[in-house]
Amino acid sequence: MTRIIDSLAEIAQGYDVLFCDLWGCVHNGKVAYPAAIAALQDFRRGGGKVALTTNAPRPRRAVAAQIAALDVPEDAWDDIVTSGDAAQDAMFSGRVGRRVWHVGPEKDLSFFTDTPDPRAAAITRVAPAEAEGVVVTGLFDDMTETPADYHAALSEVAARGLPLLCANPDIVVDFGEQRLYCAGALAQLYEQLGGEALYFGKPHAPIYDLARRRLGVSGGRELAIGDGIGTDIAGAVAQGIDSIFVTGGLAAEHMGGNVERPEDALLADWLKAEGLAPTYAIGRLR
Repeated sequence: MTRIIDSLAEIAQGYDVLFCDLWGCVHNGKVAYPAAIAALQDFRRGGGKVALTTNAPRPRRAVAAQIAALDVPEDAWDDIVTSGDAAQDAMFSGRVGRRVWHVGPEKDLSFFTDTPDPRAAAITRVAPAEAEGVVVTGLFDDMTETPADYHAALSEVAARGLPLLCANPDIVVDFGEQRLYCAGALAQLYEQLGGEALYFGKPHAPIYDLARRRLGVSGGRELAIGDGIGTDIAGAVAQGIDSIFVTGGLAAEHMGGNVERPEDALLADWLKAEGLAPTYAIGRLR
């Protein structure tokens, strides 16, 4: 049964390594959460290691710059591991061919360029008709578009049997008060159209394996924190990692009137419907 806690400090001594989601836990895309930052700093002061594990499709350096601009200090984490990092390696290995149609905004171009890997030179972004595969980092304009806007174009490439690499398995994210679609929503549509989608972020194993290598750990007492039931929590369960579900993020509307603490009965019913049982739940990370 999921235990509701009031702070990370209640259980922190039982863990050595923390895999913490960013969006919805540490910030909302516009502002950082001071209480969450303090909780991570305290965990590290107690001897724990923190990997910020995010399904952002951009490489580590771009995400580090983003959170620095939101005033997330470097002493709150040991490393940043992104879905983009894990997916980049797959793309450079030729998993979706060398000529790819890129679906995503200009801000995600670092996925192709921000790397010292010499294999990057072999990848060329082309029009859909010339592509051997598809790379989705997001919607071209996530502020106005939905997956329905991509139905026709994705239908055409799915009919040709092109593989699709999804650099961000998240379906939606909250940008302030606005809910936006992510690359995972397009990959989901692609599979519904009969296409093959490849995933490398949460809940899939590669991003956790990469985080462990980056932190220099193997095994140990691990804890994952996130507000995505189908990504953060499902990934933790699949990896055999204890987890904290942040109910005040994507699922806040289902948890009662106090975003700082979920109502026991509402949480239990919602988790039962989702078919997942995180180890702990908390309103906001603190």
